[in-house]
Amino acid sequence: MRPYQKNLEELLQNYEQEDPLQGLSTKTATKRLASDGPNALVAKKTPNWLLFIRQFNNMIIYILLFATLLTLFLGHYTDAIVISVVIIANAVIGYYQEANAADALAKIKDLLATNATVYRDGIRQDIDATKLVRDDVVFLEAGDQVPADLRLIKTADLRIQESALTGEADAVTKHASALKTADLPLAEQANMAFSSTTVVNGSGLGVVVATGEKTELGKISSAVASAKTRPTPLVKEINALGKTVSLCVLGAAVLLFILGFIFETYSLPVLTLAIVTMIVGSIPEGLPATTSVILALGVSDLAKNKNAIVKSLPSAETLGAVDVIATDKTGTLTKNEMTVTDIYLDERHFSVSGSGYAPTGTLFINGEATTEREAKLKELLLAGYLANDTTLTQVDDTWTINGEPTDGAFLTAYHKLMPNKESIQLEKLDLLPFDSFHRYMAILVQLSNGAKKIYLKGAPDKLFNFAQQQDPNFKRSFWQAKADHLANQGKRVVALGVIKDADQITELEHKHLESGFTFLGLTGIIDPPRPEVIAALREMNKAKVEVKMITGDAPLTAAAIGQQLGLADGELHTITGVEWDQLTAEQKQKAAVKHQIFARTTPENKLEIIEALQQSGKVTAMTGDGVNDAPALKKADIGVSMGIKGTDAAKEASDMILTDDNFATLATAIKEGRRIYDNIKKSILFLLPTSFAEGLIIFLTILFNQEMPLQATQLLWINLVSAITIQFAFIFEPGARDLMKRPPRKSNSRLISGREMLQLGYVSLLIALVGLGAYEMLIATGASATLASTAMVNIIVFSKIFYLFNIRTEESAFSSASFTNKKAFSIILLMILLQMGLTYLPFMQEAFSTTGMQLGEWILTIVCGFSVLAVTELDKFFKLRLARARN
Repeated sequence: MRPYQKNLEELLQNYEQEDPLQGLSTKTATKRLASDGPNALVAKKTPNWLLFIRQFNNMIIYILLFATLLTLFLGHYTDAIVISVVIIANAVIGYYQEANAADALAKIKDLLATNATVYRDGIRQDIDATKLVRDDVVFLEAGDQVPADLRLIKTADLRIQESALTGEADAVTKHASALKTADLPLAEQANMAFSSTTVVNGSGLGVVVATGEKTELGKISSAVASAKTRPTPLVKEINALGKTVSLCVLGAAVLLFILGFIFETYSLPVLTLAIVTMIVGSIPEGLPATTSVILALGVSDLAKNKNAIVKSLPSAETLGAVDVIATDKTGTLTKNEMTVTDIYLDERHFSVSGSGYAPTGTLFINGEATTEREAKLKELLLAGYLANDTTLTQVDDTWTINGEPTDGAFLTAYHKLMPNKESIQLEKLDLLPFDSFHRYMAILVQLSNGAKKIYLKGAPDKLFNFAQQQDPNFKRSFWQAKADHLANQGKRVVALGVIKDADQITELEHKHLESGFTFLGLTGIIDPPRPEVIAALREMNKAKVEVKMITGDAPLTAAAIGQQLGLADGELHTITGVEWDQLTAEQKQKAAVKHQIFARTTPENKLEIIEALQQSGKVTAMTGDGVNDAPALKKADIGVSMGIKGTDAAKEASDMILTDDNFATLATAIKEGRRIYDNIKKSILFLLPTSFAEGLIIFLTILFNQEMPLQATQLLWINLVSAITIQFAFIFEPGARDLMKRPPRKSNSRLISGREMLQLGYVSLLIALVGLGAYEMLIATGASATLASTAMVNIIVFSKIFYLFNIRTEESAFSSASFTNKKAFSIILLMILLQMGLTYLPFMQEAFSTTGMQLGEWILTIVCGFSVLAVTELDKFFKLRLARARN
């Protein structure tokens, strides 16, 4: 039998005391805590050692580890040490960034710790919520967060906001009676209070029936933990690239080894070392480190300056690939500050200015401001003010509510439109709180003269029924047309009424509302769109990022809000949850792509919509803040939760947390994600040709049976030092001017296009040929092998420096675009100083087999390096000219 099916006797049969207010004894509670564990969700934290070890799970790292072992076997310990330093540096960078992201999330979770008020040994006391155990008796009051799953045994006007768990927008009225129906959904278990939900009104007592992982929250957390996530687009692309490059390098190494062994051009140890040198030169060992650093600094900038905490590095780049964002409406696209904007009294229409809960605004009739307040208008405003269990308070210059947003709108309207408020001489006697079945609220009051009245506020159709029962001539069609008109404008419609003769009533019941009812009028209430969201959606539309609004609102209301927000450039298409449920899997994919608005949806629909979008090839972001959003957040390519109002479960499941709860931050994050991707791609296009050029030099040397022009340590110097200097220029590279005017890249797109592969090939060959040519020229003029190899190292490095100017921007390197990244020049200067140290410092000369160079060798170095820029800029010129001709 489920807890909600048990009556009070069945629920308390295992108690030591007959009186539930005695609660458990401390001894019993201690034993249960020891056996059941704390009332907390088990943290799914990756151990630090595993976090570090998994940084080595990379094809490039595998090959470098193999090269390290091989150089150790051959006795070249310096080479082995340098390669090992590269590997460890990559691992440390990756570990540091992942650990930092985890620490940031842990700090947010610390803010969510709660206490619980329980009865122990007959004494009411506050304890740490993690120490709650089964059968503890918990006291709840307005403002409390429910600390565990409770079976309620006593309630007093208790209402609990469960939207974080069930997705239902309105608070639920609770009672203590047993419910005998089997398999009730959570939203209908009215005698239960669930962990993480919030008490908005009244008080109650409840017996703990589940703690920790066994709560409904815990079950969702477990489902989230088991949900499979897709690798990010960048991870897939880089893994594929790393695998391809590694296999090509290994294939070339095997081929060279076979040829060298057959033709006996080198002794076996020398051949083996040459092959290792080629592998080390060709493998882009700086790729993991550079990618990690670009991502890490992008993540750091998002957290410090753009109000977005990214929990894993690749997720930052995923933002740049997003082409669909699925989002909730209330509080995300809108302010969640309901405002009365329209009042209908008979044939007259009043409009009200002002927005939010601040009681400042003006009443208008027929477009003109008025200070007149006729009796019926005052009665309507009073009805909204009294049929209410929300409070409106001012803290400094900010007005806030404790309770329902709709109720808050009526409090604000009363204070706004009745500036010279007449003293309300009455006593509140009884209240019928709002519930999802009756859909109205009523309050019984006694006036100063002893007369009693009942004020009502609720759904128009409910109050229309009362009015029609009282007056058969009630103009229902007239009022229904007014209600539809307001709904078509995206407004929530609330009707108000009064029963003026209620002197015989002492305890208010629903049957008392069936006679004596006077209809007062209709109000239109709107949740204003966030102005910054409208601007953000405009920017996303330009960037071809679709936004799908998922809401529990009625279709007409949702569509009207979508129009006001500018959700899409063209016509908006709306589908309801009921219509969605009737579709086949194939039809859902098409519907998910076609529709921008999903109305009257259930929490289960959210996950299905995300899955349908992904199956259609979309890279999807999902925003949410509730527990019920967690599975969809985990399933999405990037889940985005809210840092202020978001639940612990939502934050745990998401990849990114918006610390300001501002949807507009997403547009900024998408732009940053695109910039990060561009810079990573530029870094790769910059790194690969120079790495391949080094490998090509060794390949050609072995193939033509020449003396080795470069040592393994020299190649590692070029790769490692340039990776931590020149490539850092891409970290600070600003986004392209048209960054948010491009469509998102396709999820199946290749990291390097065919055109870029061609450039990669000819630049590799160009650097290799100018390097080998210069080496042979110096040897032919009588220079030593050491001087010639020193010059070759500098030629390769200066070729990288000049090539940097070409790859940084799609515009000409000789234009002003080359000066947008001033830090690049500081980094280039640092690289040149390091090359001076490599060339002239004695200890560097000894470690890397270099020697000092004269002016002639430096002129040759500059000319060779500049030739790379000249050729690549000529190629860019023709490419830009061809692109302009096509447009």
